[in-house]
Amino acid sequence: MTLEALSDRIRDAADRKLALRLRGGGSKDFYGNEARGEVIDTRSYSGITDYEPSELVVTARCGTALAEVEKALAERGQCLPFEPPHFGAATFGGCVAAGLSGPRRASAGALRDFVLGVTLVDGRGRVMQFGGQVMKNVAGYDISRLVVGSLGTLGLIAEASLKVLPRPQVELTHRLEMDEPRALDMMNAWAGEALPISGTLWHAGKLDVRLSGSEPAVRGAAKRIGGAEVKGDWDAVREHTHPFFAGDAPLWRLSVPSTTPPLGFPQLIEWGGALRWTRGVERLREIARRAGGHATLFRGAGKSAGAFAPLDPVLMRLHRQLKSAFDPAGILNPGRLYPEF
Repeated sequence: MTLEALSDRIRDAADRKLALRLRGGGSKDFYGNEARGEVIDTRSYSGITDYEPSELVVTARCGTALAEVEKALAERGQCLPFEPPHFGAATFGGCVAAGLSGPRRASAGALRDFVLGVTLVDGRGRVMQFGGQVMKNVAGYDISRLVVGSLGTLGLIAEASLKVLPRPQVELTHRLEMDEPRALDMMNAWAGEALPISGTLWHAGKLDVRLSGSEPAVRGAAKRIGGAEVKGDWDAVREHTHPFFAGDAPLWRLSVPSTTPPLGFPQLIEWGGALRWTRGVERLREIARRAGGHATLFRGAGKSAGAFAPLDPVLMRLHRQLKSAFDPAGILNPGRLYPEF
């Protein structure tokens, strides 16, 4: 399929007020509210269109397999530093549209921080380009980053350019035995030091700390942190194959200040204390709000209250206005973010 064909299909659907479901590999079908509409399969629009290792930039079409992009980067000793989860046959466009980052997010930054430019097909079928392939390319509002995490509600992300980084020379994981309060104290203390920490994971009395960088820096930090070296399985954390994520109970994702004390229920904690996962606990939105954060129903049935935390009236009005500007007919992934649009 060509970009023109995608544009024509969206334009025709807008004329007929026909809802469209933008979908790549379907690896994030569980995420957000229930998807509805006639499917546009983006996988037919694929391929890495530009990759300059010396410039640390990769550009690919939406239907390109995320694994294909990562393989091309690995062959040149580079990576997507925010470690996006796959959860199956993920596509490049779906990765950007979902906006999810993995264990390295706390140290490297979020996916949104690495987006340089996008080609977007809006709800009228118009092809628009925002940003470019260098960091300083934006004057005014940065639409390229706005569409990250929008779940296709503002437009089809036909192509995106992302900044990449070299893979770390050395990587190892140390494990320490400690309870949750002590683990939170230690993670927040380390955050104030110049340590090459690229991932933290606390669960069931064990704190795993991943160190990445040059040999001297990693070995020096390992000695400073202590504990025993283990074979860390960070892919299991990123892809939710860790035993904690098994089962059918609703999975909640809490984003809170890293200094938030223990919340009083079983958790798996990442990002130095700022990301906390739990299963089947009631009143989580209220608990997260009181802690200064928010809670997302990441997986599970029963999303009648919405997958994402309710917005206050001002933010909801802004979201509605953005949706109206990019998709006036309201045909693109309707209700996927919020039932109101």
